[in-house]
Amino acid sequence: MATILDQILADTRALVAERKALTPTAALERRSAFRAPTLSLARALRRPDGPATIAECKRASPSEGVIRREYAPADIARSYKQAAAAALSVLTEPTHFQGSLDHLAQVRAAIDLPLLRKDFVVDAYQLVEARAYGADAVLLIAAALDPAQMTDLLDAARDLGLGVLVEVHADAEVDGLDLDRVDVLGVNSRDLQTFEVDLGRAERIFARLPERIVRVAESGIRTADEAARLRGYGADAFLVGTHFMRQPDPGRALAAFRRETALALADASRQPATP
Repeated sequence: MATILDQILADTRALVAERKALTPTAALERRSAFRAPTLSLARALRRPDGPATIAECKRASPSEGVIRREYAPADIARSYKQAAAAALSVLTEPTHFQGSLDHLAQVRAAIDLPLLRKDFVVDAYQLVEARAYGADAVLLIAAALDPAQMTDLLDAARDLGLGVLVEVHADAEVDGLDLDRVDVLGVNSRDLQTFEVDLGRAERIFARLPERIVRVAESGIRTADEAARLRGYGADAFLVGTHFMRQPDPGRALAAFRRETALALADASRQPATP
């Protein structure tokens, strides 16, 4: 039976074919953002003052429906920057997440933090789009790509000056990766079929990674205690979207999350070690 990921990927391939016909690669390469220098996502996520947060701009999702009806990506981005986000993730998938490349361009014009294009990348054309609309990095989902496709897209992204957040959902997906090519790896704790969240998945996968790889905990993070638990598993950064998007002021929600996470980590450090 087809999963929601299968449906999204099928829709994405059809949309990419349409966009290719409308806007050739050469036209994308003429956009000013395509020639601008990029900011390093990996460097931004290695913070000396504790775990970093990738704050997400997201209007809707298949699991939650419409999350934020009044959606102004540039305003949200500015509030995130003021609250000390290390980087931003911007949803650009239009059918299931109500995102767009224009949202990415609006955020790029508003702030100077590293930007991740959050979408379902299946074609190198989407990497050129990402660069042309101001992204510094892209998401590549292991479950959506075979090992050869993943390698080709990692190399193509590097050639364009883009960073990559490689996302996995299971140990088997890590087995198929060439980790020498990976700088930032995210563990999505949400099951793609049931949408249930298992934070323990991050513990198992982070333990397998070389120290040089930046570890990102993704999806289903709502509380400081959950963030502290993930930090204990080795997370260098958290990617949080839905929780912030549900709040009246996403930037204030990020500031509270960072403050409460710092307190939870301090409290955890004072607990006696378990024999």
